[in-house]
This record gives sequence, structure tokens and C-alpha cells, in this order.
Amino acid sequence: MIMNINILTIFPEIFDALNFGVVSKSLDKDLLKVKTFDIRKNSINKHDQVDSKPYGGGEGMVMMAEPIISTLKEIDNKNTGKIIYLSPQGKRLNQEKVKSLSKLKNITLICGRYEGIDQRVIDEYVDEELSIGDFILSGGEYAAICIIDAISRHIPGTLGNKNSYLKDTFSNGLLKWDTYAKPEKLGSLKVPEVLLSGDHKEISKWREENSLLKTFLKRPDLFEKIKLSKSNSISFMVRITCAHHFLRHAYRCCNIHLIISVQIGV
Repeated sequence: MIMNINILTIFPEIFDALNFGVVSKSLDKDLLKVKTFDIRKNSINKHDQVDSKPYGGGEGMVMMAEPIISTLKEIDNKNTGKIIYLSPQGKRLNQEKVKSLSKLKNITLICGRYEGIDQRVIDEYVDEELSIGDFILSGGEYAAICIIDAISRHIPGTLGNKNSYLKDTFSNGLLKWDTYAKPEKLGSLKVPEVLLSGDHKEISKWREENSLLKTFLKRPDLFEKIKLSKSNSISFMVRITCAHHFLRHAYRCCNIHLIISVQIGV
């Protein structure tokens, strides 16, 4: 199945960035088709204007409805699919949402600018609003690129190893374990011995424990959602108690017993 993504924007050139990296592989293999539609071409005047002052007054400009609606109508109905407006007011994107989007055949992304777009476009045409985080960008184009890149990783045939994305951070609710590359020694810093052992069972165990530890220390909000088995919880307790590298985080340790006890029903 070829996935089609349509993009409504006033800056089509920004999407040249998709010609690099993982997304380019999807495009080269015809696994993904991305088509941009320039909203300015449907401007209502000779100055290519697509925005106006907001009714009721206030700062900034608002993108007008008519140019956006006219641009939407340029897309073949069978290829429009789900219409998504990229907005800081939208539901925050996460890995589960990316997975669900990657299963769709057609998606249309509307990239806003200025103070946003006319609410009537959202009310009448938009199926869903999405945000990539609680911060403000100068335009939806950058959010669109993030979403397209994330989606492309889940399209079969894009990645060299089809299982790579299954072990990405967030794929199982955890942060990914520490990773190391050559050289084996970097000054006084060494790769953990277990990763050099060739013992795949022990390596797998180390990675699982390391992943739990990193999630606990860096993203306690994610850690609280994890359901641990008794064996995993005991192993995790030993590791976090003994790991000298993380002693500076000891002030958190008083909460570990409570969190784990709740999770495993002790």
C-alpha cells in the first residue's frame, strides 16, 4: 500500500527537507508520496494575500478561510483522507498516535501560520487537531515534517531492519537503554562489560533494567504507568540501590518502594 500525504502550506519549499534521511527512502521506494499544495495560489487578491486582521481586534493576523478551502478542493476526494490541522491546541502526538496514522492510506495536513486559521475551516473541514508539544512554532510546517518522519519509520520497507522501530524509545512505554559505539575505551570511559560479553541473555537483561532505570530517572510520568512483575521489580530495586552512577539521584529513592509496591500489588 502506498501512503499519500497532502500538505497545505504557504511555504512548500520547506518540505525539501524530506529528501534526506529515512523519509527519502520511503519516497524513493514509492512507499510514501508527499504532495504540497500552495495556499497562496488561491489568494483572493493580486498581492497573494492569505491573511487578514482578526474580527474583534487583537494582535497579529489570521489565515483566511477561502484560500484554505479552495486549496483543499484541489485534492482528489479519494486521496484527501483524514484532514489534520497542526495546532498547539491539538491533542499531543505520541508514539501510539504515530502508529495509528501510519496505517492510514491518505492524510491531509494543514499548516497554519500567524495567529492560526479561521475557526470555520476547523469546524467544517478538520477531522482532528494535533500538536507536537506544549510550545509555539512559527508555522505548522515544522510539525508536519516531524509527523511525516515519525510515520515513515512505521511504513514496511522503509527501515533496513524492519524491527528497528519496535525497540525505539516510547515503543513499549519506556525510554530506550544506553547505547554505545566504537571505540571500546574513550579516555577513562568504558563500554559496560556485559555488552562485550556475547551473552545475549545477560545483555537483554541489562538493557531491560537500564531502560527501566532511565525511565524512572528521566520520565517518572512514564514510569508510573508501567506494570512490573515481581522479578523485574526486585532486580530493578537492586540495580537502582547499587548503581553508583545514579547516587546523586538518591533523594528520589524514598519513593521507589511505594511506586513499585503499588504497581505489583504488594
